[in-house]
This record gives sequence, structure tokens and C-alpha cells, in this order.
Amino acid sequence: MRGRCAAELKPEDRAGRTRVLALCWAGFLLVFFTFSTTQEYYSMPIYPALALLLGSAMAGETRWVRMGTKTVGTIAALAALAITAILVFVWRMPAPGDISRALQQHPDAYTLSLGHMGDLTLASFAYLRTPLIVAGIAFVIGALGGWFLRGHRAFLAFAVMMVVFLHASRLALVVFDPYLSSRPLAEALRGAPDGRLILNGQYYSFSSVLFYANRTALLWNGRANNLEYGSYAPGSPSVFIDDAQFLNLWSSAERFYVLTDGDALAHLTATVERSRLYLVAESGGKFLFVNRP
Repeated sequence: MRGRCAAELKPEDRAGRTRVLALCWAGFLLVFFTFSTTQEYYSMPIYPALALLLGSAMAGETRWVRMGTKTVGTIAALAALAITAILVFVWRMPAPGDISRALQQHPDAYTLSLGHMGDLTLASFAYLRTPLIVAGIAFVIGALGGWFLRGHRAFLAFAVMMVVFLHASRLALVVFDPYLSSRPLAEALRGAPDGRLILNGQYYSFSSVLFYANRTALLWNGRANNLEYGSYAPGSPSVFIDDAQFLNLWSSAERFYVLTDGDALAHLTATVERSRLYLVAESGGKFLFVNRP
């Protein structure tokens, strides 16, 4: 009986082991996928471990928890100051069109996690003034809670900060919608006269247009990457065309539409004269042209 009791862990020892295991769980995944490429969502399995760690910390009012609360408050205050500085710089800056006009693309960085963060410029924040104001309010709430509240009241302030910041993220996503999606182009295509559709480049660039407009399309130079091998398989759809085939189709009497983004626009204008490209719609740096008025 004595040996059995000695083998059993005390509650505080079990809690300590649980925290160590949760740290190993979260730490391994974070370190492993830090070296991954554009796999940010693979970090989602660490959320249960982080929840265990947060719950364990919130359950005990220790010196480390109080220091952590002050640290979160300090970080929130610094973030609020940074947002204030950005707002001062961009408050009177014009924001014509959509945010795609102010972004700078860096394709070489897109293989890295969060590589698109480099697309942001100071001018792009002029389009994000409202989300920045809401995010600033969120960080002020967190800073005040971290420095002037203790215990569960501070934790409640951090929860409110996160909820408000999530709302700011939603507002920012609305601003980024023309750049991230092709919905306006799909709506323009649905309302346009019937005609065959051609995609200038990779299928995935405009796959949402095909879905929402309920169309099929020819892929102009679209064999690269994932479709290369399957495109030559026996019985594969005859949807792949080259420059010469595109030019023949575009010059025919049949109505054709072509979808292109800013990167492939130079290739399109080098193949077809601009006078023979009639713009139907433009959104987020993407274009829909037709071959006849």
C-alpha cells in the first residue's frame, strides 16, 4: 500500500507534467512548421495545447502570471502606439480604387510562411484606416487591462481585446476582398453576352470564377506546375492552348473572353494589340477582356 501511494503523483506534480507535455506539444509543431513553406494553417493543432497552458496559468495567481499580464499589457501598448503612428502618416493619404493599387508583389517570398506580409506598403494602410482604428481600440483595452487590472479582470480585458481585434481583422478582410477574390469578375462574366472563356495562366488563379459563373475554360499556357503531367495523359480534356492557338481563337468571329491578372497582362498585350482588347471588368489587379465590342 505504501509503495502504491509513493508511486502516485501529487496533484501539483501531475499539473506540472501536463504543462511540460503541452509545451513540448506546441513547441515541436511551431519549430517544425517554421521551416515549412506557406503552411501557416498547419499550426492549428497547437491550439488545444495553448488552451491547456493558458487555463493552467489563469487558475493560479503566481508571480510569473502577474509578470506575463504586465508583458501582454506592454506589448498591447506598443502595438497601439505603432498603429497611432501609422494612422498619422496615412490619414490624409488618398486611397483611389481598391487596395491592390498600393500593394507590391514579391513572388520569391511567397514560398515562405507569411510571405505576403511583404506586399504591404505604407500607402496600403490608407485603405485600412477603419480596421486600424478598431485594432488600436482593441490594443488600448489590452494595455489598460494588463497594467491596471489583476487576476480574472485582466484576463477578461484580454478576451475583449481579442474579440475587438478579430472584428478589425474581419473589416480588413473586406478591404482585401477585391485582391483576394474574383467575385466582381464572376458577376461581370455572368451578366455579359455568351462566349467562351480563356484563362491566361494557372487554373487556380481564377478557379472561383469558373465555379460562381458556372463556366468551363480553355487554359492558355496553363500546363505548368500541378497540371503538367496530367495534361498529356490519354483521354485528358483538350483545354490547353498555346500562343498561336490563342491568337487564332481571339481573331475568329466567335466571342471569347480572357481572364488575366497583372503579372500575365504583359504577356497578353505582347500577343494581342491593345486595340483588340475590350475591357469588361477590372478588380483587384485582375482583368476580364473580350475580343469584340
